[in-house]
Amino acid sequence: MSASPVLWSLDARGVATVTLNRPEVNNAYDGALIAGVLAAIDDLSTKPVRVVVLNGNGKHFQAGADLKWINGVRPKSSEENEAASRATFEAVQRLNTLPVPTVALVQGGCFGGGTGVISACDIVIAADNALFSITEVRWGLTAAIIIPQLCDAIGVRQVRRYALTGERFGAEDARRIGLVHEVVPLADLASAGAKVVEQLLGNAPDAMAETKKLAMESSFGGMAVDDEAYKRLVHLHSAKRQTAEAAEGLASFAEKRAGRWGGGNQ
Repeated sequence: MSASPVLWSLDARGVATVTLNRPEVNNAYDGALIAGVLAAIDDLSTKPVRVVVLNGNGKHFQAGADLKWINGVRPKSSEENEAASRATFEAVQRLNTLPVPTVALVQGGCFGGGTGVISACDIVIAADNALFSITEVRWGLTAAIIIPQLCDAIGVRQVRRYALTGERFGAEDARRIGLVHEVVPLADLASAGAKVVEQLLGNAPDAMAETKKLAMESSFGGMAVDDEAYKRLVHLHSAKRQTAEAAEGLASFAEKRAGRWGGGNQ
């Protein structure tokens, strides 16, 4: 199990811990990690779960997409690219709509898709060393499939800044804009999470599920995975990956240089 890209466990209280487990690449997601998240959700759906805690092994919570994996996907067919985007969206959206409370514990880097993952969680606690960025535009990509969750978490105005600049910002700024709820010293991250879990366990499960469902009904991110809006986001996300601009952006990352962007659309 230790070699699996996603680990999960369930204790006697019904608290499930789901751990992203690719520390050698800062928990960057690839097809296997996405499949692991979906499998963990499937497995847990058959268990008496009260709360889900999401964390990441190693120094960083989640570094966004594994760009080596992205480079492997992008030359494939449009259908295969859409399938990759669809699976990614489904993993985030299924986390978003779980009928139990979700708590994310964030340390170190949380970039790109990682910001979408925490936006899909009900409660987010960050260590004081956490660093965030909605990075996709830096590599000629778009954050299409996490924009709904980000809009829910931080609002359109903040998305229009941070998803356009791709700038990095710290834990206190993340708390200021609503991406995280609480910032604690790194050494206190687990205990702060445990405190919130205890609070949640003291509440009525059905009442919490209904409250979450009602909140989701009025949200940007409340769309179902078969909605037309979802299909459009998946298409945009996958199509952008196959453009010349994305090729240049990904090359700039691999070559550790600034992107050479021409004028106008590419």
